[in-house]
Amino acid sequence: MIKTILIATDYSLESLNILKRVLKEKNAEENDTQYKILLVSGYDMGDSIRDLLFTTKSNVFSKIRTKEFCDAYGIVVNKYPHLVDKIVCDIFTGSLQRAFNNYVKAEEITEAYYSSSLKNKNTKGKFDLAPYIRKCKDLASYEVVLGTPEFMPEKGRLAEVFVEI
Repeated sequence: MIKTILIATDYSLESLNILKRVLKEKNAEENDTQYKILLVSGYDMGDSIRDLLFTTKSNVFSKIRTKEFCDAYGIVVNKYPHLVDKIVCDIFTGSLQRAFNNYVKAEEITEAYYSSSLKNKNTKGKFDLAPYIRKCKDLASYEVVLGTPEFMPEKGRLAEVFVEI
């Protein structure tokens, strides 16, 4: 059986701690379920006709997602290959709750995880999905409290993925 999970992210290495914790919990359950994981960030496309016509997802991802993030989530997934059917990076560009509810229904998402401690920084246009997730009635939503140490010598680097949470 395959279930779909949404993880709200800002495409930082710190946000992968949510993915690590979710996979660790699902691994402890020891059932035969595999998961399609959607790593989703909110992104405001703007009002410009030019931007709306000529901006593609790959253009957006080149702005908001780093190479370190891609390498890091590959490492996390390789730790739990029996749990992950596939991981998809996506952006939500809507601005209404109804649009988010339709996105959840279309992707057949059953659970969503988010963290209030993640702040969408460094990139113009990103917004937090947590309010949309909390208001969605068709979705089991869980807030993950990230407790990262204050001092971490590898903060912001790929080695941060190997720190146990």
